[in-house]
Amino acid sequence: MELIDTHLHLIDRAWTGYAWTQGVEPLREGDFTLDRARALYGDRVRGSIFMEVDADDWHAESRQIGALIREGLLLGQIANCRPETDEGFEAWLDEGPGLGVVGYRRLLHTVPEEVSRTATFRDNVRRIGARGLPFDVNVLGRTLHLARDLARACPEVSFVLDHCGTPDVAGGEMEPWRKSLVEVAACPNVTCKLSGITAYASPGEGDGPTVGPWIDHVLDCFGPARMVWGSDWPVVDLGAGLPGWIAITEAVLSRLSVDEAADIGWRNAERVYGVQSAPYSAALA
Repeated sequence: MELIDTHLHLIDRAWTGYAWTQGVEPLREGDFTLDRARALYGDRVRGSIFMEVDADDWHAESRQIGALIREGLLLGQIANCRPETDEGFEAWLDEGPGLGVVGYRRLLHTVPEEVSRTATFRDNVRRIGARGLPFDVNVLGRTLHLARDLARACPEVSFVLDHCGTPDVAGGEMEPWRKSLVEVAACPNVTCKLSGITAYASPGEGDGPTVGPWIDHVLDCFGPARMVWGSDWPVVDLGAGLPGWIAITEAVLSRLSVDEAADIGWRNAERVYGVQSAPYSAALA
C-alpha cells in the first residue's frame, strides 16, 4: 500500500498564530512539523500535499509553505482563500503558481450558511475552476446540503469533499449524513476524501470497527474511482493517531483490488490535484 497524503496540516508558530488550537488540548502548544509527520508515515506515504490550517495570517502560512514546496519537500499546497469577497481575490489566485498551490479551500462550517450561497462566492469558486484547480469543501454532516448545492451550481469546477463529509460518528446516528452523502455523490464533479473520520468518534473509540460502517457507506457512494486519501495530521491525534489511521486505511484498501487500492491511495490524488509522485522505494534509492 502506498499513499499520497492530500491533507497534511503543519503548524509552526514562528510563521503565524493558530487561535483555534487553543481550544484543542493536543494542539494547544508546540509545533507540528514535516519531520514529525514523516517519522509517523513509516514506509507508506510517497508524497504529501499541505492543507491550510485556518491560520491567523493565512497569506503568511501559504508563503512559508511555498518555500518548502520549492525545496521539493512537499508536492503542493491547498491554500486558504476568501471567495466571499472580490477584494484581493484575483491577486491571490495570481500568486498561487509561485507558491505551489494545487487547490484552494474555505472552511464553511465556521461561517454562516449563507456565505457559500452568494453569487460572489460561487463566481469566485468558478474562477478557481477556470484555472484548472479543485476546491476543497469542509462542511458538517448536517450541512452537507451546502456542498451539494455548491457542486450543482458550479458543475464545471472539481470539488473535493473533506473528511468523508464529517459524520457524527460519536453520536452514532447516520442520518442525515447517510442520505445527504448520496446526494453529494450524485454530483459527478465531487471527489470524497477518506480522512478525518476517526477524530469524530468518541474519545478512545476511533478504531476500525467503529468507523468501518461509515467508511463502507463512503465507498458505496463514491467508489474507488472518486476517492483520495488524507492523514489530517495532527488533528488525527484526536482519534486514532496517524499510525492507527494508516493501519485502518490498509485494512480498508486490502479488501479492494490492487488497482482500486492504488486509485484511492495515490492515483486519484495525482489526477485531482495535478501532482506527480514517486514510489516510496524510489525515494530511498
